[in-house]
Amino acid sequence: MKITDVEAIILRQPVLDEGIADGSQDDLVIRIHTDEGITGIGEVDSSPEAVHALVSATSSHAIAHSFHSLLVGEDPTDIERLWQKMYRGMNYIGRRGIALHAQSGIDIALWDIKGKAAGKPISELLGGAIHDRVRAYASMLMPDTTEETAERVSALRDDGFTAIKLGWGPLGKDPKHDVRLATAAKEAAGDGDILIDAGHGYGADAKTAIGVARELEQLGVYWLEEPFEPDEYEAYAELADTVDIRVTAGEQDTTVWGFRELIERGHVDLVQPDVTRCGGITELIRIGALAREHGVETVPHAWKSGIIKAASLHANAVLPDATFQEYCVADTPINQTLVKERMPLDADGFVAVPTGPGLGIELDEEVLERYRVS
Repeated sequence: MKITDVEAIILRQPVLDEGIADGSQDDLVIRIHTDEGITGIGEVDSSPEAVHALVSATSSHAIAHSFHSLLVGEDPTDIERLWQKMYRGMNYIGRRGIALHAQSGIDIALWDIKGKAAGKPISELLGGAIHDRVRAYASMLMPDTTEETAERVSALRDDGFTAIKLGWGPLGKDPKHDVRLATAAKEAAGDGDILIDAGHGYGADAKTAIGVARELEQLGVYWLEEPFEPDEYEAYAELADTVDIRVTAGEQDTTVWGFRELIERGHVDLVQPDVTRCGGITELIRIGALAREHGVETVPHAWKSGIIKAASLHANAVLPDATFQEYCVADTPINQTLVKERMPLDADGFVAVPTGPGLGIELDEEVLERYRVS
């Protein structure tokens, strides 16, 4: 089997709210075509137009390529070799950041092809599922008021979620209000878990973050996510070494090498590689192994569409810790309708790992064309 085309498809809803941190308003879908009629799908959570250029542009010179030129004619099932070829081939353009974002979506699509060709789910190709379902946490943006926070959390509890994460929005602007919002969420959650994502809100201010974290500990909040800017390792270490609440980060990071620095310098308790950014399924599994060697948990970040949900579930299926599956509840058409499979919660608040070949999902072609940017 040979790759015949690598397609990058930009999707965007008609009106974007650029004032909120909701990446499900647009998308970059990867489709890899083969000479045997098998098509793999992937997704990239990044700047769609920039990724499109990296995938589709002509090569510049011997060490500055496009992904299309690197992959056409290759065997799509030789994933590890292709991962290394892509990484080396983009070395001149960038070993981190957007080059790895694009490579992530392609890696997901290659695994989808390999699974479809073998008639097996990706989790089986990764060594076999340890878990056939994973506890889901509803992931939403933090409202501005305590009243709306309590209302939203109560509604999600009624929907069957036993854990809810609230992030970004007003967090980081007023530490006292941050605690008030978390208090409202925890009270509304009852016996459910609340997770707080500060969205880099404290910059590099470890003292302020420690004060907030102490309050969240008293409330019984499960974790404090991304309190600082991604490269503020000293602030992360000071916070993590001082408080008992889990300190988490990593959705902005790529590759095992990047996560080694986050773990060893930042002392985080839990890492959150995003399969559409960190280097794909291939690299997420390696990051999980690195984290376990350091006594650190891995919970994949997943906010975009059903594609990332499915890819993250297959990774979670083989991760021994597999504490949570992030479950974006954004009311956007890309999140809600791009993939035909709804991946619902069961009665216990868990979501099943797909069992069909490859990712085990199918794109809704009508939705794809409706939001496609030509």
